[in-house]
Amino acid sequence: MPRSDCETQRAAAAGASPFKPGADGVRVAVRLKPGAGSDRIQGTALEADGTLALKCAVGAAAVDGKANEALVKLLAKSWQLPKSSISLVRGKRDRRKLLHLAGDPAALLARLESWLRGRHG
Repeated sequence: MPRSDCETQRAAAAGASPFKPGADGVRVAVRLKPGAGSDRIQGTALEADGTLALKCAVGAAAVDGKANEALVKLLAKSWQLPKSSISLVRGKRDRRKLLHLAGDPAALLARLESWLRGRHG
C-alpha cells in the first residue's frame, strides 16, 4: 500500500527514484490504477517495501493486457520514446509493475530524472 505524500516527499529528497539504471537501459517501478477516468501520470508513491514508484492511471480496464498496453503508450508519449523500447518485466497481472526502457542507461536516466524534477518543482 502506498505511503503518505509526506513520506514520498522525504524519500524523493533522500535521493530515492523510481528509475534504476541497468546494463542495457533503465528499469522503472510503476504503481498502476486501471479503469481510471483518464490516462495520466499522477506523481510518485512510496511503496510498503520502501521503494519509490511512479503512480500512473489509465482508462483501460485490466482485461487482456489492455491496461498494460495503455501504460506503455502513456509513458512512451510522455517521455517521447518509441513504444517498442518499453517492455514489461514484472507485474503483468499486478498493480505493481517493473518496466524496462531499452537504450543508453546514462542518457535515459538523465532524461527521466530531469523530467521527474520538472514535475515535482
